[in-house]
Amino acid sequence: MKILYGIQGTGNGHIARARLMAEAFNKRSEVHVDYLFTGRDKDAYFDMQVFNEYSTRTGLSFVTENGALHRFKTLKQAKLFEFMRDVNKLDLSGYDLVLNDFEPVSAWAAKKQKVPSLSISHQAAFNYSVPTEAEGVVDKIITKHFAPTDFALGVHWYHFNQAIIPPFVPAELACSADIEAQPFVLVYLPFETTMSIQQALAPLSETTFYCYHPEVKTPYIDKNVHWFPPSKDGFHHALMSCSRVIANGGFELATECLSLGKALLMKPLNGQFEQFSNAFTLRQLGLSDTLFALDTDNIEEWLTENRASKIKFPSNINRFIDWILAGNWSDTQGICQELWQEVEFPSEVSKKFSHI
Repeated sequence: MKILYGIQGTGNGHIARARLMAEAFNKRSEVHVDYLFTGRDKDAYFDMQVFNEYSTRTGLSFVTENGALHRFKTLKQAKLFEFMRDVNKLDLSGYDLVLNDFEPVSAWAAKKQKVPSLSISHQAAFNYSVPTEAEGVVDKIITKHFAPTDFALGVHWYHFNQAIIPPFVPAELACSADIEAQPFVLVYLPFETTMSIQQALAPLSETTFYCYHPEVKTPYIDKNVHWFPPSKDGFHHALMSCSRVIANGGFELATECLSLGKALLMKPLNGQFEQFSNAFTLRQLGLSDTLFALDTDNIEEWLTENRASKIKFPSNINRFIDWILAGNWSDTQGICQELWQEVEFPSEVSKKFSHI
């Protein structure tokens, strides 16, 4: 089987999920997978060795300013003619399937060329009946039509009796229970400026913060805040070692925090309903707290609390790869049931899930 895997590159969560898939695909001799990334500049990708000779296109992305989605500038900077050209020029002849993680170029090219397409993404879960927050009409339209596919499996922390699978976590995170937590807080707020983060954290002088940020080029220390450039391995090591996490409302990082039992404070990107929905869901379950602005007092209050809970998510992706390669993509019930049997919720979390 020959597969083209289209991945939205605007957020590291999409790429993190694709890395797990790529690691599994690379061990299979019966499948060849090519990777297409869109949504960020080519030189802004990092730690991409697992994808071999991947390709990039401009695609469609969004513009943020000071922790908020700027819809007008997002629309203004959208290179629609270049996007349409890339859709028309993407040759899918010879591919048996287009896998898609909210990536529009490959999705629309597959639709145009009538190549079977399968979405595996967190965004696909929002096409089903799941908890949402701050979702408008435009959000619903974008979620449904941004990267349309023939078949879709959502990815979420609970199935909600829909065609949704649990997230997978890296094996090293699943086996990190013996790592002793160190007295620092990991911070990942890529949509905030480094200045605003520094101003919010510096007054909390008794707490050490490790901040990973795309604007940082080389590591440095400013008072109690240690700054680091993006690094998959460095970030995962810090994640396994930290005592707590402050992050945006992205799905994959929150999943890794839940799998490690790390206390989580989420600051969703303003104007991004998906991130608000993620924060809302975990807040309802008592699994995280929400920070609506970079406020020192609220962060200090959270540092005195403990709302950490641990959820076991699957780390072995091979059975899921078997299902993909079998080709019966309309039959999702069996694989969903099988994967959810591997998930272990704390009893109090299971009870709350049944009521949201």
